[in-house]
Amino acid sequence: MSLIAADGDTTRDFQEKRDFIVRGLVRNIRFIHRELHRIEVQIGELMKQLGFQLETMTGIDLVTAAELVAEIGDIYRFATADKLAMFAGIAPILRGSGNKVGYYKNKQGNRELHGIIKALAIRQIAVTRGKKEPRNPYFHAYYEQKNGGRKNQAASDCLYYA
Repeated sequence: MSLIAADGDTTRDFQEKRDFIVRGLVRNIRFIHRELHRIEVQIGELMKQLGFQLETMTGIDLVTAAELVAEIGDIYRFATADKLAMFAGIAPILRGSGNKVGYYKNKQGNRELHGIIKALAIRQIAVTRGKKEPRNPYFHAYYEQKNGGRKNQAASDCLYYA
């Protein structure tokens, strides 16, 4: 405030119009904030009706759980977890010729679901800022074991192989 007082006259050309625009933007932001809250309440009620308990896992909040349910659809259509992993594009692909065999990143599958799972994997291996303790010690230990210089692939492997 002292800097403003020292600056002197702070009015600029067309100040009333600028103030009008800023007030309109603030009203829009407040409206959108209220609408987002209402939508989250509706999503929460719907997730309770579905009976999934995805929010109990570290790193999954209501919105992430809803994204997973929306992208996967009926989970029971996948006979095994491997089939779901292939659908999501997180299962590594075995390629080989002769004696050379290797696993490679899958570039197929549902890319939206792949992105959600990748973000979730990164949250699982994260450490807290203050204490530097892993949020999920099991996944963090697996990540450290698999790291080997392939950080992006190792994060996705955490959820697939665990």
